[in-house]
Amino acid sequence: MSSLLRKIGIFSSCALLGASLAIAQEVTSTAASSSAKPSPSVHASDAKFLKDAADGGMAEVELGQLAVQKAASPQVKQFAQRMVEDHGKANDQLHELALQKSIRLPMAPSAKNRAAKTQLEKLSGDQFDQAYMADMVADHKKDVADFQRESSGAHDPDVKNFASQTLPTLQDHLKQAESIAPAQ
Repeated sequence: MSSLLRKIGIFSSCALLGASLAIAQEVTSTAASSSAKPSPSVHASDAKFLKDAADGGMAEVELGQLAVQKAASPQVKQFAQRMVEDHGKANDQLHELALQKSIRLPMAPSAKNRAAKTQLEKLSGDQFDQAYMADMVADHKKDVADFQRESSGAHDPDVKNFASQTLPTLQDHLKQAESIAPAQ
């Protein structure tokens, strides 16, 4: 009989210990989940989109600044100034979002964008205006397609929101660039 009581005692002790550990683990995990936020992780395609958008945005600002100085047409100068302002604002929003998501953005435009700027720097007058506006039409067609895709297919809701909010401005830029380009 004493052996049976002893077994029941051991069994009861183990059951109480197990229950206590389970309760302690639940309390610890609940406290940890409410006080500590997990580090943000962004899907690779969303991170690539943000990096590409930063590269393009920096290039738009630099080319816009160049066009403000070099363009012959007042219409092209006005468009270029809008590029500097609108893309500068979008770049600020993009950098803020990337910081929240712990994504490193490029610090300068890509070699491709630097080469395009170098080519434009060699031109002047109507040649500059035509080349700049042709570049703006081509670039904004690509941007609109990229931002449309991301505004509907981004994995991260903040990235999707950024793309959706920026898209109408890019569409307007494209429309304006297309209306100026034929006149050049």
